[in-house]
Amino acid sequence: MNAVIVCTSSPDDLFGDATTISSGLGCSTSTMSMDLTAACSGFLFGIVTGGQFLNNGAAKKALIVGADALSRWVDWEDRNSCILFGDGAGAAVLTAAESDDEIGLLGYAARSNGASHDKLMVPYNGDPNNVPTAPDPTILSKGKYNCISMDGKEVYKFATREVPRVIKEALESAEMSVDDVDWLLLHQANIRIMETVASRLKIPMEKVITNLSDYGNTSAASIPLALDEAVRSGKVKKGDVIATAGFGAGLSWGSAILRWGA
Repeated sequence: MNAVIVCTSSPDDLFGDATTISSGLGCSTSTMSMDLTAACSGFLFGIVTGGQFLNNGAAKKALIVGADALSRWVDWEDRNSCILFGDGAGAAVLTAAESDDEIGLLGYAARSNGASHDKLMVPYNGDPNNVPTAPDPTILSKGKYNCISMDGKEVYKFATREVPRVIKEALESAEMSVDDVDWLLLHQANIRIMETVASRLKIPMEKVITNLSDYGNTSAASIPLALDEAVRSGKVKKGDVIATAGFGAGLSWGSAILRWGA
């Protein structure tokens, strides 16, 4: 493995989990390991990032991990949000293609809008911490974060507006159309979002991969978890074209068009 990218917003180590995971897998010290923080868009952004390393020859194999434990950051007294989130992890291995027929990442598009970051966030809220310095104490902050804050209505409007657009952009990048898509795999945030996006793309729900009812919103883990189950069940087969899209905190969103090769 030449690269390990861990997509998470809830690491066990604030400085990053990728090196620990890489070491645990027995990867050599020549493996580049890093965390990527993009919340619900994390795995999608990780796939795009890993794909660039393969495309430019910097890596032959890249492990992309999507993992989040959002139960750590929910307000359990807020019944409007705590019931939505779950914990999970999933992963995929990207391998450099030997020929054009083996190319798996066919096209992508990614966007962000920090002006709306307050619509979905876990804001820093450190406690005052007096540090003894001469001649007077210096007041710094001791690390602490609030719980997840989400404006559900605004996130819904953002996702249903922007996700169909970015999927179409990714399809254009791949020189493909919606008719070429075998499966639509969206971040598992809300079934109404998935239904609306599918409707706007004119993709029937029979082609939408979802396991939201089983696990809830697992953030960066949701796409790899759903993909793994779809492959194991025989639904997704070798050569199938999958339009994926991640969206959420940041605000960030993106799409990758994948040809399944396993």
